[in-house]
Amino acid sequence: FTFPRPMTNRPGLEFSFSGLKTAALNIIHQNQPLSDQVMAEIAHAFQYAVADTLRIKCARALEHTGYSSLVIAGGVGANRYLRQVLQKMVAEKNARVYFPAIEYCTDNGAMIAYAGALRLQASQRDEDVFDVLPRWSLESLSAIQDS
Repeated sequence: FTFPRPMTNRPGLEFSFSGLKTAALNIIHQNQPLSDQVMAEIAHAFQYAVADTLRIKCARALEHTGYSSLVIAGGVGANRYLRQVLQKMVAEKNARVYFPAIEYCTDNGAMIAYAGALRLQASQRDEDVFDVLPRWSLESLSAIQDS
């Protein structure tokens, strides 16, 4: 099975896995009933596509920024295959990659909550406005001001 590498042919660092997820669903529906072997092959191909997409985008981020260090955080950092792929990529670029210990690679919710706690601590809050934004970029927020 082969999955697309979403948004890798576009300039920039943005990415979305919605097309990849749709491709996976289509493959699953086309291969019913799924044997254990087919499920394993789909999972392997999906993991390979995600890791390859992240490798391409992370390499591009290092090139565009001029940085030589990369930090991987959140649940994705627990994937051992992704760790291998990114370690190989940074070695080729004479760069470094940092991962938390596996037990600290959890959902990004804790990091988002921490960012909110820092803003609350800095007295940056607006109690009158509360919008739900499922795709809210932290880059769109102003920097935390010391109080």
